[in-house]
This record gives sequence, structure tokens and C-alpha cells, in this order.
Amino acid sequence: MSFSRVENPCFLLFLVIFQAIFILILYRGGASSVFRGFLDVPQPLDYSKTEDVYTNLSLFIHAPDKETMPYCTPQSPIFVGPLTITFNTLPSERTIISKNPYVQLGGLYSPPHCLARYKTAVIIPHRNREKQLRHLLYYLHPFLQRQQLHYRIYLIHQARNGPFNQAKLLNVGVHEAMKDDDWDCLLLHNVNLIPENDYNLYVCDEYYPKHMSSAIDKLQYSLPYWSFFGGVSALTPEHYMKMNGFPNTYWDRGGEHDDIAERIRLAGMKIVRTPLHLGRYRMMNHGQISGFAETVKRPAVLHTRTTWKDDGMNSLEFKLLAKKLHPLYTNITVDIGDPPMLPPLSKTQESNI
Repeated sequence: MSFSRVENPCFLLFLVIFQAIFILILYRGGASSVFRGFLDVPQPLDYSKTEDVYTNLSLFIHAPDKETMPYCTPQSPIFVGPLTITFNTLPSERTIISKNPYVQLGGLYSPPHCLARYKTAVIIPHRNREKQLRHLLYYLHPFLQRQQLHYRIYLIHQARNGPFNQAKLLNVGVHEAMKDDDWDCLLLHNVNLIPENDYNLYVCDEYYPKHMSSAIDKLQYSLPYWSFFGGVSALTPEHYMKMNGFPNTYWDRGGEHDDIAERIRLAGMKIVRTPLHLGRYRMMNHGQISGFAETVKRPAVLHTRTTWKDDGMNSLEFKLLAKKLHPLYTNITVDIGDPPMLPPLSKTQESNI
């Protein structure tokens, strides 16, 4: 090799870039892992120009021969990017059913024209949010179909009128969903969030838990703090069990999302995020969360380091009351018990209230 060639700045720059790419490929487990997530996403995305979520969905029709059905293309042919989201009119259940003719009983769907490459279970904790649920189903079914996924929507309904426990309901949802299929991805979804871009793929990262809702409108489309993990997230079953699932002990909204982020770190993983320009979500209003932007400002004070190995999937207790297949979702109703009784206040504590 010529010394003049080695000293050539352009050649040295090329060598450094090549080495960096090679190290990245080794670190991420091969070339397919590195480049699989690269989509032909138009840049920049113009959110002032949006398309209906049902646009071109009718192009997906039954293949003439299921035995010779091809695999779905890596990128859906009907992606449009930014979607039109409005909550002005509440869609009826009949309307949603009629607009999604290939959705089977229990909210189960497989592409009629190709073999899906991914299987995603969407798990939604729920209680007394019927209007929000109907809006979500109206948008979420066609959103998932646009991505050519095999999916099923699970609604985990908390019975009784005690404090709501979202994290424990998600544990229940994972426990029950894994009985039905060997899901590639567990998509954990708040009932009041609607995705705004169909390039936001509802599939898991192979290596780490993924935070999907990285840009919520009521948070000015930015993260409130670096460890925020609330809203919509995607974890493989292996990720979920590695961190012992979610905590069961957070009642009536608390620091469960911060606990989960800390569990991810303690389990030797990290959070990956959907880029802000793709992970945009609209939040539906509700009286009890009207101050959402004000309450989500900083992470909670946690004791996760001492509790995460004992509080989670390995300590989950609940009573399954019903599992019913609705036309648009699988409804799982559970009794998750009551929160532990707090010790009585001392006279000093009472005087400070």
C-alpha cells in the first residue's frame, strides 16, 4: 500500500466511516437489524396536510389463493404519513364495524392480501372511558391495517369502583394475551391517545423497550423529562419478563411510568424512542386529566431499586371475571383487588393537613 494513499485525508475519512458502520453492525446484531428500521419517510413532514386514516385501505382485498399468498412488503404501499384526527363527531360502533370489514370477532385482524411479518397485541387498560374508546377504535383499526400487521386489540377492564391501577391492568393484559398467541410485540396503549402518523410502526425494537408516544400535543410535542415513558410503549415478551413487568402497587395514577423507566435501566436495558416527527399523538380531553401537562413535569420519587424484583409479574394476583369477544376487541374484565390500607395519621400529621 502506498504511503501517500494512507496519508490522503479523503481515504482516512472513508476508513473511519467504514469502521464506524462495521462496529454498528456488530453491535446491533447484523446488517438486517441496522437497516430494517429505515423507512422511506418524506422529509420534512407537513402536518398541515393530512390524509384520512381510511385512505386506500380498500385496496387490500382477499388474495385469490391463500396457499400461495406472498409475505407482505417490508413497507406498506399505502402509507401517507400525517393523518387527519378530529373528535368533533363520536362514531358509532356500527360505523366502525362497517368501515373495517376484515376485522374478526375479538378485534383480530390479519392482512387479507399477504402474510404479515409481525404479530402485535395491543393492550388497553380501561374503565369508564367509552367515548374515548370509540374514538380510539375508529382510528386505531385502520392505522394498524395500513401497516399490514397481524394484530388483536385487548381491552382490560377494571371492575368495581376502587382506585384505578393502570400498571397492574397492563400486567393482566400481558398475562392473558400470551395465552392466545406467541406475540412478537406487546403494544401498551393509553385509551386517550391517537397516533398522527402511519409511519409510526407498531412493532417492537429487537433489543430494547420502545417509547412510541414521544411527542404528545398537550406536552407541546416534546418530552417533559428525559426518562418519561408514559402513553404508548412497545416491548417484546422477553423485555417484559426481563424487567418483571410493571409494578402492581401504583393506585389512582402515580409514578408508575417512572418506575417502569427505572426498571428498564436496572434490567440492563435502555429506552429507545420513536423520533419526535413520527411519534406524534393527539390526546383526548377528560375532566380528570385536564391538568395533564401541569402534573407531568418531573419524575416521581421512587424506591424501584428495592422493589422491582418482587413487585411485578411474579407477584401478580387477580380474579378473571369475564373474557368476551366483541366485534372490535377482546374484553377482559378483572377484579384486581383493593389498595392496601394506609396506616392512620398521627396527631402531628392530622394537624398539618
